[in-house]
Amino acid sequence: MKTLKMIGLIAALGVVSACGEKTDKTIDRGFDSKDLSQLKAGIWVDPQGCDHWIIDDGVEGYLSQRLGPDGRPVCSGIAEPNTAVGPFKSGSDFSDLI
Repeated sequence: MKTLKMIGLIAALGVVSACGEKTDKTIDRGFDSKDLSQLKAGIWVDPQGCDHWIIDDGVEGYLSQRLGPDGRPVCSGIAEPNTAVGPFKSGSDFSDLI
C-alpha cells in the first residue's frame, strides 16, 4: 500500500512540475548557445510532400512546419519526400557528434 501511495505522490509531483517556468524557445541553450536567428534554416519535406523549417546546430535540432500566410501547410515540391535541402547546418561552430 505504501508503494502505491508513493507512486501516486510521484505522479502528482510530475504533473505540478509541468506548470513551472515558461522557457523562451527562440534561444538556443546548447553548447554553442546563441539566438536562433543567427542559424540558417533549410527545408525538410515530410512523407506527404509538405515543407518544414529545419535547423541543426550539431547538438540540437529544430523543426517547425512551414505555413503560408493563411495558416495552411506549404507543399512547394522543392525536394522529394523525406529529404532535407538547404544550409540547415550553417551558422554553428559545433560539429556533428555522429
